[in-house]
Amino acid sequence: MCAHRKLPIMNRVKLDDIDRKILRDLQESGRMTNVELARRVGISAPPCLRRVRALEEAGLIKGYHADLDPMALGFNVTVFAHVGLHSQAEPDLNAFEKLVRSWPEVRECHMLAGETDFLLKIVAEDWEAYQKFVTAKLTAAPNVSHVKSALTIRASKIEPGVPVPVSDAS
Repeated sequence: MCAHRKLPIMNRVKLDDIDRKILRDLQESGRMTNVELARRVGISAPPCLRRVRALEEAGLIKGYHADLDPMALGFNVTVFAHVGLHSQAEPDLNAFEKLVRSWPEVRECHMLAGETDFLLKIVAEDWEAYQKFVTAKLTAAPNVSHVKSALTIRASKIEPGVPVPVSDAS
């Protein structure tokens, strides 16, 4: 998702080790019960739930989701598309980001500094479906000057989130 939203950074928010353990454990398994989470981090359930709610309200926990298997659902191709725009004026960047958010095939969108303006992670059923997306939507979009595609062969590591440092890695 392309968004110009500033979220608190862990260094700016006062987190103790229990908060960090909560973040680490929920990131690894967001479906665990509050009772299990509390047991793992070493506190009782009511204060654990209060801490989770506070972390959500502070914007450190943005949501919960299921990790789906793309290939099992028929999405056999993942492509990273490097997109260049004719104009990098803020209204043009915002317009492109808004358009990208409307395309379900685009799973991630990152604005970059350098030669490429945006890096898109796109899933498709097959190479032909990706090519159709590129020609019908992406290169046809206003302000798009060029697209370079990189087809993934395999993913060696997919680790969502961030490394959460805790003093006790129990």
